[in-house]
Amino acid sequence: MINNEQTFYVIATPIGNLEDVTLRALRIMKEVDLILCEDTRVTRKLLSAYEIKTATMSYHAQSKIEKIEKIIEMIEEGKTIALVSDAGTPAISDPGSLLVSKIREQLPDLKIVAVPGANAAVAALSISGLPSSDFLFLGFLPHKKGRETLFKEVTASERTVVFYESPHRILKTLESLKQHLGDTGRMVVVARELTKIYEEIVRGSATEVLTYFEEHADKVRGEIVVLVGASMLY
Repeated sequence: MINNEQTFYVIATPIGNLEDVTLRALRIMKEVDLILCEDTRVTRKLLSAYEIKTATMSYHAQSKIEKIEKIIEMIEEGKTIALVSDAGTPAISDPGSLLVSKIREQLPDLKIVAVPGANAAVAALSISGLPSSDFLFLGFLPHKKGRETLFKEVTASERTVVFYESPHRILKTLESLKQHLGDTGRMVVVARELTKIYEEIVRGSATEVLTYFEEHADKVRGEIVVLVGASMLY
């Protein structure tokens, strides 16, 4: 039975710099009974930095439906639980979205509260210099099926497009953007390792950005956000 004061928290955590966590997030992580993490080892670094000793349990993309059922049972038993991801805001291009959906479906009376904070896509957009009054966020692009369709969508978009990419595919992605965007004048921005020691912003045409990373292979690494300026540029 869910009581009126019981809450499930969705807490944003830093995307790199451990100082980028809110006071509210720290307080709630200390107060809850359990913190659900993508990787408990990653979250433990944050908790240790702020001397938080709350118990943790893993919940990630490979977690089975039985894990969700166990979490729901714990909530029904009265436990207060928080969900975090390895970095950024849970449930945004993140396995936490399924968990939140299932909880809302099975426990409609439970209060679910967002504790906002860092988000790599928004952070990158804020310093990109691209139009940002509205934008299209694509999360992680698919590895194969549907990938070319999305590049066509990016090319046709009248909004700035933002998506995440892995270091293993960034050169291939930039090559595809070069082919699709051609000489349209669209600006491409790659934001790498945001808030970390080696943070880097590379800005130019798709050809220029691709050439940069081809010539600096040592920088094809880390967490990457790709932004493509709107087709109707200022």
